[in-house]
Amino acid sequence: MASGFFAIFDDVALLLDDIATMSKIATKKTAGVLGDDLAVNAQKASGFSAKRELPILWAIAKGSFINKLIILPLIFLLSAYANWLITPILMIGGLYLAFEGAEKIYEYFFIPHDKKISNKPKASDTKEQILAYEKSKIKSAIITDFILSLEIVIIALSTVINEPMVVQITVVSLIAILATVGVYGLVALIVRMDDVGYKLISLDSKFFTKVGQTLINALPKVIRVLAVIGTIAMLLVAGGIYSHNIHQVEEFFNFLPSIVANFIIGLIVGSVVFVLVLILKKISLIKL
Repeated sequence: MASGFFAIFDDVALLLDDIATMSKIATKKTAGVLGDDLAVNAQKASGFSAKRELPILWAIAKGSFINKLIILPLIFLLSAYANWLITPILMIGGLYLAFEGAEKIYEYFFIPHDKKISNKPKASDTKEQILAYEKSKIKSAIITDFILSLEIVIIALSTVINEPMVVQITVVSLIAILATVGVYGLVALIVRMDDVGYKLISLDSKFFTKVGQTLINALPKVIRVLAVIGTIAMLLVAGGIYSHNIHQVEEFFNFLPSIVANFIIGLIVGSVVFVLVLILKKISLIKL
């Protein structure tokens, strides 16, 4: 009886060891997309009033958790019964990411600065107008998170595809939790840098005042940098989806470093989708 108990205990220990090992491998493989996820979500969660940043970030994080609850069982079912569907779903998501990246570049170069500002909430706006703006930003962030989460989960699954089902489910679920808690925890720290700075200044110490002022001054620059990184990240992820899943595309760009190739592919795909969306919008306006 005792030997049977210890045999079970030994099996559990081996299983946990396998899970720990595979989790490390999966984390390394998804690190790039997790970094992209961080940059994109930091960009999406910024641009609100200070008192609304954390509630909006929490709303996006909750949406991210719901995304994972949808994605995980869906991917496990598809992996078991319709593996061929995973790539087309991923590529459709890549279209959206590429479109968002191309749209950001278009806005940066062709939309006047005063028009960009006019699209943001103003002090004179009603509460309903401000809430509508926030909802649209939250919705956009959650859709983007869904696609990035799908990419993270599929990459994590690919590292454990030959392992027992219990290892697959545990490892991929751990990576999914890390992608939400880790990413949104870091985003919260970034967008609240100025609050930390003000707290340090209130300590009435020359050293802490200097550090606090540095954090306050650095926040706008960090947000601007993350906005650029987030745009590049969306194009890189989208380009990577197409280069990894369409052999002819990968072959055509194989003379370039992969990061450059992925960016160009993402930009081309995004530009095509962006132009098509503009045409469809104009057609619908003409019909109206």
